Amino acid sequence: MTLAAKLDAIREGSAKRIPAEARAAMGQATQDLRESGIMDGVPKVGDALPAFSLLNSQGKEVSSGSLLAQGPLVLTVFRGSW
Repeated sequence: MTLAAKLDAIREGSAKRIPAEARAAMGQATQDLRESGIMDGVPKVGDALPAFSLLNSQGKEVSSGSLLAQGPLVLTVFRGSW
């Protein structure tokens, strides 16, 4: 299954699971952020990020440099629960 197909399946599942009112609020919040101009300052696909360190799931500090030394690095940011 392609990434696009997986994302479509996730969207379909969310549409069934999340009440319409909540989906509308989330959609409006996203639109408000886009219209605010905030997207002009966010990193784009392919942009280089500054070096950083974060704690892993075991509480151990891991640096982006040490991960990049092993190969390409994909960073995902999860905003949290609405």
